[in-house]
Amino acid sequence: MSCSSNSPNSGGCGGGGCGSGSGGHEHGMDRRSFLRTSSVAVAGVAALAASLAPLRDLTDVGTAEQFFQKHYKKLTPEDMEKVLARITREVEKQYEVRPHVRDYKAMDGVEFVYALNLTRCIGCRKCVHACVAENNQSRNPEIQYIRVLKMPHGSMDPEKGDHNYTSELVPEKGSFYMPVQCQQCVNPPCVKVCPVKATWQESDGITVIDYDWCIGCRYCEAACPYFARRFNFTKPSIPKDQINPNMSYLGNRPRPQGVVEKCHFCIQRTRAGKYPACMEVCPTGARKFGNILDPDSEVSHILKTKRVFIQLKEEVGTSPRFFYYFDV
Repeated sequence: MSCSSNSPNSGGCGGGGCGSGSGGHEHGMDRRSFLRTSSVAVAGVAALAASLAPLRDLTDVGTAEQFFQKHYKKLTPEDMEKVLARITREVEKQYEVRPHVRDYKAMDGVEFVYALNLTRCIGCRKCVHACVAENNQSRNPEIQYIRVLKMPHGSMDPEKGDHNYTSELVPEKGSFYMPVQCQQCVNPPCVKVCPVKATWQESDGITVIDYDWCIGCRYCEAACPYFARRFNFTKPSIPKDQINPNMSYLGNRPRPQGVVEKCHFCIQRTRAGKYPACMEVCPTGARKFGNILDPDSEVSHILKTKRVFIQLKEEVGTSPRFFYYFDV
């Protein structure tokens, strides 16, 4: 699928993503219990086939280690060290590049929010393509976390937006542009519906997914009001010369077929003190990102002084950490 079309493509949607707190594994059944007790009745035929696929390859040491791995929240530092070593071996074997895989933790006193200036966005989609490159998203079919909607003046209803417009013609008169991605909700429906607690919200507000724990049932995808989650129906394809070797366990490491993924605020960058790739590439400065708990941060200033027009679909009660505002 061409990059020039900001298509929702292969994954449909799902979790606008944010958690209602820890969502700890100890409060839900584990993957193997889920597969034993609700194989067909709950997961559906396609998702069940994807989730059972690793069982065919358990003679492979790496696959067995992945399938029997403990939940992320129960991994000791020693366990995580072994997991990262396994991922490093797998990436090096598949892409012939030595990755730097880390488990970036949330920082104390930080709650990330995004603010997007609808007055300045010109719909160029540079954010879309920077996101794809940074986060090792499949190129064929191309998975995109960000949809940019061309909106008619006078409407804030995303259902009336067009995401198939031609980027070369922007900006067009009579329209404005609204990028939509995971809203990192305070009250995320995607987290609540996951039967195996493969997705949860962390203390810095980022909703994450453990790809080794996801069973591909796609409940989160259906629950998201923002069309923000993507499902890997086929094996993701990334050219070897385009792989980003700077990887995070809960972020941009390569994903397998049969799991859900989404925007995670470039966790491998933002938890290391950098800006998200989509913000850095924006040519008009429409995107702002930072720590809402810091009263001197730019996002704090924006939310205090600017005309913050909407939190997308505010009526559904998700309380997004993604804000839209205008200059006047």
